[in-house]
Amino acid sequence: MATDRITVTYYIESPYELRHAAEVLAGEQSTGTFLAIPGETDEIKAKHRATIDAIRELGTAAEPALPGSAPPAGFDGAYRRGEIDISFPYDNIGPSLPNLMAVIAGNLFELQELSAIRLTRLRLPAAFHDRYQGPRFGIRGTRDLLGVHDRPVIGTIVKPNIGLTADGLRPIVRDLALAGIDFIKDDEVNGNPPYFPLSQRIEAVMDEINRAAQRTGKKTMYAFNITGDIDEMKRGHDQVLEAGGTCVMVSINSIGWSGLAHLRSYSELPIHGHRNQWGMWTRHPGLGMSFSVYQQLCRLAGVDHLHTNGLNNKFSETNESVIQSVTECLTPIFGEDTVFPVLSSKQWAGQAVESYRTFGTIDLMNIAGGGIHAHPGGYAAGFRSMVQGWEAALAGIDLDTYAADHPELRDAIAAFAGRPS
Repeated sequence: MATDRITVTYYIESPYELRHAAEVLAGEQSTGTFLAIPGETDEIKAKHRATIDAIRELGTAAEPALPGSAPPAGFDGAYRRGEIDISFPYDNIGPSLPNLMAVIAGNLFELQELSAIRLTRLRLPAAFHDRYQGPRFGIRGTRDLLGVHDRPVIGTIVKPNIGLTADGLRPIVRDLALAGIDFIKDDEVNGNPPYFPLSQRIEAVMDEINRAAQRTGKKTMYAFNITGDIDEMKRGHDQVLEAGGTCVMVSINSIGWSGLAHLRSYSELPIHGHRNQWGMWTRHPGLGMSFSVYQQLCRLAGVDHLHTNGLNNKFSETNESVIQSVTECLTPIFGEDTVFPVLSSKQWAGQAVESYRTFGTIDLMNIAGGGIHAHPGGYAAGFRSMVQGWEAALAGIDLDTYAADHPELRDAIAAFAGRPS
């Protein structure tokens, strides 16, 4: 019988003493219920009950973070906050991501004893990696496919997000591929629409990419959004592979970790993981889970690239959170299982200097939508401006100084630098 345990850190808030709240949490997701029952023997509890490993008090609040809690009789008006470490016996579930979530999350977010609960850290036995294997390509494999090793991978999103037919999409892909762009991705809302099905999009895009590769010697990676039901994803993957494509994309929260793991089991292509819907999991600081936990589950299930937002993005996420997210993606969990952090949202060439100074690495995928498509010189100039921004950053040269001899970067500064970040 395995002796390893699954250890989870929770941030909690409770109108009860933290020890009592932790005991309720531990019992709810292992052997207990709201009453003592004959079947919960000492032997069962010894083998299968969760244990409280640590409690760290973090002060109190006068108001609950979330609705629905039920204070005890004689409540003193203080909602106690803290971090607790709970460990669950590995043998309760084995190496199963779906059942892991039933244990570490399950009914906990509904408990009346809690006025806030958030998963903040997760430590798993190595058996989970043995079962799920993690990314097949990751950073190194993606770089090898692209032949890009000395700078971040630079790419864009097809714009407009939705509505283009083959006649509108072809020239965009053609211009970008001929310019030598590393990477293009579908938008998450563009899956398999009736007006322009995925199979037709694959045919049009790969025709342009393959033609451009014959001229330039470089094959652009295009992440086709194959998000769908299980059989639909398999068909999409196989169509991309047969057409000579080199990447597929999925909306992780739409297909779930089981869907992602199933895709990983047969995929011969890197999996670009989009985290749309992520805000539902994380925006409230007293609810959901941290990116630290989320990215670990995504990596186990087999994602190769994972969106993290970028600095000064258009969403609610702070720069501090983005920095932590990038760090997490680049920190090994089980061996060589790092993934490409994908910087996106309001990205343009001028942000390369701050990004490099902040992250201190080139192991980034820097994706710009408007920063490339809205460049006054067109798509190709937009891509070249991004490359030039990173050249300046890596050489330690002031952006304006470098722009003096690089017109695409100069035009990008003129077009985008004055916009609010």
